[in-house]
Amino acid sequence: MPRSTKVDKAKQLNAAYRLLARNIELPEAAQRLSREFCLSRRQAYRYLEEAAQLSRPAEVVQPSVPITLKLPQRTIQQMRSYAKRSGLTVGEIVTRALAGFLSALRRHG
Repeated sequence: MPRSTKVDKAKQLNAAYRLLARNIELPEAAQRLSREFCLSRRQAYRYLEEAAQLSRPAEVVQPSVPITLKLPQRTIQQMRSYAKRSGLTVGEIVTRALAGFLSALRRHG
């Protein structure tokens, strides 16, 4: 069986969160999770334990796709320096920058 992706894990965690929010008893919730997502009972209980610690559902992010970009060396240096200071990954920085740029394009035409 293939490993779960981050999207899969977030969906399973959110399903556990919803079961707990509806006050479903743990054994019943574990059984439902196990059936719905083809999980072992042990793994279902782990999702329920983790979901119990959440204050809101987990964010389900889109899967990322690797691409290759050619950028000026100075831009890369600045981006890596910013990544180190901010704690963000280079991918997160590029994603945020492009999202802002594309959003501005939509607003202006």
